[in-house]
Amino acid sequence: MGARTKARKRALDVLFEAEQRQLDPVTLLAQRITEPGTEAPLPQYSVEIVEGVVAEQERIDELLATHAHGWTLDRMPAVDRGLLRIGTWEVLYNDDVPDAVAVDEAVELARSLSTDDSPSFVNGLLGRIVDLKPMLLA
Repeated sequence: MGARTKARKRALDVLFEAEQRQLDPVTLLAQRITEPGTEAPLPQYSVEIVEGVVAEQERIDELLATHAHGWTLDRMPAVDRGLLRIGTWEVLYNDDVPDAVAVDEAVELARSLSTDDSPSFVNGLLGRIVDLKPMLLA
């Protein structure tokens, strides 16, 4: 697993835990930075992802809810929701990551961490975000 893939996984861990424990993700992130516990310190890219997703979460969630035909955010598996937020943030707000890489990484993490249907769902929804990117950023 590459360094950025590990960083995405660690960012997902923070976002998932914060949601499950109903904590502010930035507060939990600060705890993980100062007290990593048994895990290695969080990579800087994990920090960037969590901070970026939180900063843009209202817009990201609006886009996901609008384009996830037949699915509300609350109905999505929590892992998928986190991966979609990360993938959408990378596609729309992180120019350092090619769109195809952001989508592929989210799909691979969905394949290893979520349901059997999740990879195709994540791929389809992020693919739609990629297709709409020029209009969304206009």
